Amino acid sequence: MTRPDIDGIVLAGGRGRRMDDRDKGLVELAGRPLAGHVIDRLRRQASTLVISANRNLDAYASLGCPVVPDTLPDRPGPLAGILAAAAHTRAEWLLVAPCDTPFLPADLADRLLATAQAKGVALVRAADPERIHYTVMLLHRRLLDDLADALATGERRVQGWQARHPHAEAVFDDPAAFFNVNSEDELRRAAVMPK
Repeated sequence: MTRPDIDGIVLAGGRGRRMDDRDKGLVELAGRPLAGHVIDRLRRQASTLVISANRNLDAYASLGCPVVPDTLPDRPGPLAGILAAAAHTRAEWLLVAPCDTPFLPADLADRLLATAQAKGVALVRAADPERIHYTVMLLHRRLLDDLADALATGERRVQGWQARHPHAEAVFDDPAAFFNVNSEDELRRAAVMPK
Protein backbone atom coordinates (compact mmCIF):
# COMPACT_ATOMS: atom_id res chain seq x y z
CA MET A 1 0.00 0.00 0.00
CA THR A 2 1.30 3.46 -0.91
CA ARG A 3 1.80 5.76 2.05
CA PRO A 4 -0.56 8.74 1.78
CA ASP A 5 0.90 12.23 1.89
CA ILE A 6 1.35 13.77 5.31
CA ASP A 7 1.94 17.48 5.96
CA GLY A 8 3.15 18.75 9.32
CA ILE A 9 2.04 21.60 11.56
CA VAL A 10 4.29 22.92 14.33
CA LEU A 11 2.27 24.74 16.99
CA ALA A 12 4.15 27.82 18.18
CA GLY A 13 1.33 30.28 18.77
CA GLY A 14 1.09 30.11 22.55
CA ARG A 15 1.70 32.91 24.99
CA GLY A 16 4.46 31.15 26.93
CA ARG A 17 2.92 31.96 30.31
CA ARG A 18 4.86 29.25 32.13
CA MET A 19 8.11 30.61 30.69
CA ASP A 20 7.73 34.26 31.72
CA ASP A 21 5.82 35.06 28.50
CA ARG A 22 8.84 34.16 26.35
CA ASP A 23 8.10 32.82 22.88
CA LYS A 24 8.82 29.18 23.68
CA GLY A 25 9.50 28.07 20.14
CA LEU A 26 12.40 30.52 19.93
CA VAL A 27 13.97 29.64 23.28
CA GLU A 28 17.29 27.98 22.54
CA LEU A 29 18.27 24.45 23.44
CA ALA A 30 21.82 23.44 22.49
CA GLY A 31 22.18 26.58 20.37
CA ARG A 32 19.02 26.03 18.32
CA PRO A 33 15.44 27.26 18.86
CA LEU A 34 13.09 24.64 20.27
CA ALA A 35 10.91 24.92 17.16
CA GLY A 36 14.00 24.20 15.07
CA HIS A 37 14.51 20.91 16.91
CA VAL A 38 10.88 19.95 16.24
CA ILE A 39 11.24 20.88 12.56
CA ASP A 40 14.38 18.74 12.35
CA ARG A 41 12.47 15.80 13.84
CA LEU A 42 9.49 16.18 11.50
CA ARG A 43 11.20 17.22 8.26
CA ARG A 44 11.74 13.62 7.07
CA GLN A 45 8.27 12.59 8.21
CA ALA A 46 6.14 15.15 6.38
CA SER A 47 6.00 16.45 2.81
CA THR A 48 5.53 20.07 3.90
CA LEU A 49 5.86 21.75 7.28
CA VAL A 50 3.95 24.86 8.35
CA ILE A 51 4.55 26.80 11.57
CA SER A 52 1.56 28.21 13.44
CA ALA A 53 2.81 31.35 15.25
CA ASN A 54 1.38 34.65 16.41
CA ARG A 55 4.48 36.71 17.16
CA ASN A 56 8.07 36.93 15.94
CA LEU A 57 6.93 35.71 12.53
CA ASP A 58 10.20 36.67 10.82
CA ALA A 59 12.24 34.71 13.36
CA TYR A 60 10.10 31.64 12.74
CA ALA A 61 10.32 32.12 8.97
CA SER A 62 14.11 31.95 9.30
CA LEU A 63 13.67 28.28 10.26
CA GLY A 64 12.75 27.55 6.64
CA CYS A 65 9.00 26.90 6.80
CA PRO A 66 5.93 28.98 5.97
CA VAL A 67 4.57 30.76 9.04
CA VAL A 68 0.84 31.27 9.53
CA PRO A 69 -0.81 33.31 12.32
CA ASP A 70 -4.23 32.53 13.77
CA THR A 71 -7.13 33.89 11.77
CA LEU A 72 -9.46 34.03 14.79
CA PRO A 73 -9.32 36.93 17.27
CA ASP A 74 -7.83 36.66 20.77
CA ARG A 75 -5.57 33.71 19.96
CA PRO A 76 -7.96 31.01 21.15
CA GLY A 77 -5.38 28.24 21.39
CA PRO A 78 -3.93 25.26 19.52
CA LEU A 79 -7.14 24.35 17.69
CA ALA A 80 -7.17 27.76 16.00
CA GLY A 81 -3.52 27.32 15.09
CA ILE A 82 -4.22 23.94 13.51
CA LEU A 83 -7.10 25.33 11.48
CA ALA A 84 -5.15 28.34 10.21
CA ALA A 85 -2.05 26.33 9.32
CA ALA A 86 -4.07 23.54 7.69
CA ALA A 87 -5.34 26.04 5.10
CA HIS A 88 -1.74 26.17 3.81
CA THR A 89 -1.41 22.40 3.42
CA ARG A 90 -2.64 19.95 0.79
CA ALA A 91 -1.96 16.49 2.18
CA GLU A 92 -4.67 14.04 3.17
CA TRP A 93 -3.21 13.68 6.67
CA LEU A 94 -1.87 16.33 9.04
CA LEU A 95 0.81 15.61 11.64
CA VAL A 96 0.61 18.09 14.52
CA ALA A 97 3.19 18.71 17.24
CA PRO A 98 3.93 21.55 19.66
CA CYS A 99 7.11 23.59 19.35
CA ASP A 100 8.34 22.58 22.82
CA THR A 101 8.81 18.83 22.21
CA PRO A 102 12.39 18.61 20.87
CA PHE A 103 12.84 14.83 21.15
CA LEU A 104 9.94 13.49 19.06
CA PRO A 105 10.32 9.94 17.68
CA ALA A 106 11.76 9.51 14.18
CA ASP A 107 8.88 7.14 13.36
CA LEU A 108 6.10 9.32 14.81
CA ALA A 109 4.19 9.85 11.56
CA ASP A 110 4.45 6.25 10.41
CA ARG A 111 3.25 4.82 13.72
CA LEU A 112 0.37 7.28 14.04
CA LEU A 113 -0.69 6.52 10.46
CA ALA A 114 -0.43 2.76 10.99
CA THR A 115 -2.67 3.08 14.04
CA ALA A 116 -5.19 5.21 12.12
CA GLN A 117 -5.34 2.64 9.33
CA ALA A 118 -5.52 -0.35 11.68
CA LYS A 119 -8.28 1.19 13.79
CA GLY A 120 -10.14 2.87 10.93
CA VAL A 121 -10.13 6.30 12.59
CA ALA A 122 -9.36 9.79 11.33
CA LEU A 123 -7.62 10.95 14.52
CA VAL A 124 -4.73 9.37 16.42
CA ARG A 125 -2.95 10.82 19.43
CA ALA A 126 0.53 9.93 20.64
CA ALA A 127 0.82 8.38 24.07
CA ASP A 128 3.45 6.79 26.25
CA PRO A 129 2.93 4.35 29.13
CA GLU A 130 2.32 7.30 31.48
CA ARG A 131 0.03 9.68 29.58
CA ILE A 132 -1.64 10.83 26.37
CA HIS A 133 -0.02 13.73 24.48
CA TYR A 134 -3.12 15.45 23.13
CA THR A 135 -1.35 18.01 20.94
CA VAL A 136 0.83 15.38 19.24
CA MET A 137 -1.62 13.93 16.75
CA LEU A 138 -2.34 12.83 13.23
CA LEU A 139 -5.68 13.89 11.80
CA HIS A 140 -7.37 13.44 8.47
CA ARG A 141 -8.24 16.69 6.72
CA ARG A 142 -11.89 15.68 6.50
CA LEU A 143 -12.08 16.70 10.18
CA LEU A 144 -11.22 20.33 9.39
CA ASP A 145 -14.81 21.41 8.70
CA ASP A 146 -15.84 20.09 12.09
CA LEU A 147 -12.83 21.82 13.67
CA ALA A 148 -13.99 25.13 12.19
CA ASP A 149 -17.53 24.49 13.47
CA ALA A 150 -16.25 23.62 16.94
CA LEU A 151 -14.19 26.80 17.14
CA ALA A 152 -17.15 28.86 15.94
CA THR A 153 -19.25 27.48 18.78
CA GLY A 154 -16.60 28.25 21.41
CA GLU A 155 -14.66 25.00 21.76
CA ARG A 156 -11.07 25.75 22.81
CA ARG A 157 -9.87 22.52 24.41
CA VAL A 158 -7.93 20.12 22.22
CA GLN A 159 -9.15 17.14 24.22
CA GLY A 160 -12.73 18.40 24.06
CA TRP A 161 -12.64 18.62 20.26
CA GLN A 162 -10.93 15.25 19.93
CA ALA A 163 -13.65 13.63 22.02
CA ARG A 164 -16.17 14.53 19.29
CA HIS A 165 -14.56 11.97 16.95
CA PRO A 166 -13.63 8.31 17.02
CA HIS A 167 -9.93 8.27 17.85
CA ALA A 168 -7.11 6.04 19.00
CA GLU A 169 -3.72 6.26 20.64
CA ALA A 170 -0.38 5.08 19.32
CA VAL A 171 1.67 4.14 22.38
CA PHE A 172 5.42 4.79 22.34
CA ASP A 173 7.64 3.17 24.94
CA ASP A 174 9.81 6.19 25.79
CA PRO A 175 8.13 9.06 27.69
CA ALA A 176 11.25 11.20 27.13
CA ALA A 177 10.37 11.38 23.43
CA PHE A 178 7.48 13.69 24.36
CA PHE A 179 9.28 15.76 26.99
CA ASN A 180 7.76 19.26 27.05
CA VAL A 181 9.92 22.29 27.74
CA ASN A 182 7.51 24.59 29.58
CA SER A 183 9.81 26.22 32.12
CA GLU A 184 13.40 27.22 32.73
CA ASP A 185 13.83 24.15 34.93
CA GLU A 186 12.61 21.87 32.14
CA LEU A 187 14.93 23.65 29.71
CA ARG A 188 17.86 22.83 31.99
CA ARG A 189 16.70 19.21 32.19
CA ALA A 190 16.36 19.00 28.40
CA ALA A 191 19.92 20.27 27.97
CA VAL A 192 21.31 17.13 29.63
CA MET A 193 18.89 14.60 28.18
CA PRO A 194 20.17 12.11 25.57
CA LYS A 195 19.28 13.29 22.08
